Amino acid sequence: MSDENKDLGDEAKDALDNAKKKAENLGDKAEDAIDKGKEKAKDLGDKAEEAFDNAKEKASDFAEDAKKKTSDFADKAEEAAKDFKEDVKETFDPNNPDSGKTVAIIAHITFIGWIVAIVMNSSNKTELGSYYIRQTLGIWLLAIVLSWIPIVGCFAFIICLVLVVMSVINAANEKMVPTPLLGDYFQDWFKSL
Repeated sequence: MSDENKDLGDEAKDALDNAKKKAENLGDKAEDAIDKGKEKAKDLGDKAEEAFDNAKEKASDFAEDAKKKTSDFADKAEEAAKDFKEDVKETFDPNNPDSGKTVAIIAHITFIGWIVAIVMNSSNKTELGSYYIRQTLGIWLLAIVLSWIPIVGCFAFIICLVLVVMSVINAANEKMVPTPLLGDYFQDWFKSL
């Protein structure tokens, strides 16, 4: 072999050795990078697991707190319901003198109040409650009739409002005072109520 070829062979061998060394260096660097990546991934996994455990603990605490508050609320609601039931029994007890007064006053609160008063009075009939149910029905019907009369119709609302106010004042004072002019007729016409 000639010297020139021998020099070329040596240069090629040196280049090949350099390439091997660089490849080994790159392999070592890649291995180090993989190891670092695995280490970081493990750290992130540990942090995620710790965060999950914290969230799980907080959720458990929240659920326990919510359960306790719900139980407390249910107990308070049950107690309030019992108190309300006792109040209702006391208010609408036929032996309680105020039960008729309550029905009498409710009868004056619009037509729906009148219906509620009828229902309440049907289970515990009281003289005062029945009296004002008849009076109020008469006043409402009078308002309807007066509203159809041309000139008087303009004042029907005011007239009936005055009659309702007078009637509710008498009901609150537990006095059975008939509506002026027609009150006795209302009692006679609607005596079935």
